[in-house]
Amino acid sequence: MVPRVIFGQGSFSQLGEILLPKRKNADAPFIFLIDDYFESRELVSQVPLMFNDKIIFVSADEEPKTAQVDALVTLIKDEYDELPSGIIGIGGGTLLDLAKAVAILLNNKGIAENYQGWDLVNKPALYHVGVPTISGTGAEVSRTTVLLGPEKKLGINSDFTTYDQVLLDPDLTKTVPKEQWFFTGMDCYIHCVESLTGTYLNAFSKSYGEKAMELCKDVFLGDISGEESRDKLMMASWHGGMSIAYSQVGIAHAMSYGLSYLLGIKHGIGNCMVFQHLEEFYPEGVALFRKMVEKHDIKLPKNVCSNLTQNDFDVMVNVALGLEALWENALGKEWKTIMTPERLQAMYQKI
Repeated sequence: MVPRVIFGQGSFSQLGEILLPKRKNADAPFIFLIDDYFESRELVSQVPLMFNDKIIFVSADEEPKTAQVDALVTLIKDEYDELPSGIIGIGGGTLLDLAKAVAILLNNKGIAENYQGWDLVNKPALYHVGVPTISGTGAEVSRTTVLLGPEKKLGINSDFTTYDQVLLDPDLTKTVPKEQWFFTGMDCYIHCVESLTGTYLNAFSKSYGEKAMELCKDVFLGDISGEESRDKLMMASWHGGMSIAYSQVGIAHAMSYGLSYLLGIKHGIGNCMVFQHLEEFYPEGVALFRKMVEKHDIKLPKNVCSNLTQNDFDVMVNVALGLEALWENALGKEWKTIMTPERLQAMYQKI
């Protein structure tokens, strides 16, 4: 679990105070990985830089890649004689996952793709802090950092991945565009549906999942103020991420990984594109999802898979079916007899 967290409007102003005791010396910088959306915005002027600290702006237009992590690690090691005092990720799920991965690879040998899987990290990560600027992914609280590798899309799942400190400031989410707000929020909602209906469910996971679900309903179906909505969605993201940490996601996430790997479709919208077709598996969840889509007048892409080759489908199916824990959570231990490659391809063809 994340050992330290601060929540509150305007709490970003406390970041410098939080980092100061963690600074090793003047030659060991803090590296801030920040979504390039903020490059010319006020947030950057509030970043508490000292000595030779560095801001690296990163585009979140594409999902984070293992090669990107390796490039950032090389850049930092080449520029500084000492390892940094810490890594701070400021942005959405992409930036939060990149910061976690960079913190791990700076203190472990080899390249990022070697650590894709469960409990493959041997040494603790560098001190790392997460500051989400959009709510829904749960990346700020999860013990994984999901990366697109040369052969698969898979997380670095380990006890060392989790952030040492998270700063939750709902004011930072004010500038999120409506569609992005919706798709990322739906990542949280779908987390809840998949966790609460899964075979891995336990009382710990259930308690967090139920709270996140309640908050999602308030945000996406209720009539609440913008301020209250930002507060509640930030906490829904936290609770949804905690629920997944003690259970697992399911079919929508597995299929979304396939879409992302082959077509570069971002996670939140990919989840929504898949989830709308999963009423057979999640009838109540999909019915509620459709109400949310209608209420917020969201248009989902159509015919995305209409011109794919058989080889394309094979790639997506293999990536999705490789996520065995997700399928077992959704369908039970005999999932391979239920979800054949042919059935999965037919589901992709609807998208």
